Amino acid sequence: MEQILQLISGLGLSALVFVIVLIGFLSSAIKIVQEYERGVIFRLGRLVGAKGPGLFFIIPIVDRMVKVDLRVVTLDIPSQEAITRDNVTVGVNAVAFFRVVDPSDAIVQVEDFRKATWQISQTTLRSVLGQSELDELLTHREGINQKLTQIIDEQTEPWGIKVSIVEVKDVELPETMKRAMARQAEAEREKRAKIIHAEGEFNAARKLTDAAGTMSQEPAAIQLRYLQTLTEIAVGKNSTIIFPVPIEFMKAFGSLFGQGEETE
Repeated sequence: MEQILQLISGLGLSALVFVIVLIGFLSSAIKIVQEYERGVIFRLGRLVGAKGPGLFFIIPIVDRMVKVDLRVVTLDIPSQEAITRDNVTVGVNAVAFFRVVDPSDAIVQVEDFRKATWQISQTTLRSVLGQSELDELLTHREGINQKLTQIIDEQTEPWGIKVSIVEVKDVELPETMKRAMARQAEAEREKRAKIIHAEGEFNAARKLTDAAGTMSQEPAAIQLRYLQTLTEIAVGKNSTIIFPVPIEFMKAFGSLFGQGEETE
């Protein structure tokens, strides 16, 4: 340590200043960027290109470096109020995911690529909502997401930006529209219930018709069904059952009496 101090004192003040300037000059020539970054180099105002990742050197004073992050950026699109194609006012917010694929274009072609992408996303969201109906927005949201992604990606491509996903998050409806949709859903449920009930009645009537046609071909089947019904009724002990004599029995006795008179 003493030797270093003696060396510095021996050099003099001017030499010391020169050494400090030289060290600062050399340190400014050394640049390090991370794996997810690139350094866009400008030499006397002209674009040289992007360098990195890792360690590289630039010419101090002559070169200027701008760092660009290549990681995916999550962009929140605030709620946009728009009128759908069927004249319903809705508020919709979304989220977009994009990243820089060309660092040079992201710096040279646009002043602030994040802000520009945010503005383009807002205007595109309002435009697409104006071309869509409310039912499409509620039930076919995937198609709207794909359309938003395609349009925004095409508009930001000259800036070296790649938009990978745009998702509609929430859809805010007016209270009057919510009540109307609730009434519509209730009416739809009642309609389905009535249709199901009518189909059940129709099927039951058709089965009864088939059963009646089958039993009409065999009179004994009607009597068996009659006795089965009486058995089911007799389960309750507080019931009084009047059992009529079947007509077939009367015919049978009548034929017997008729035969007896003929023999006499």
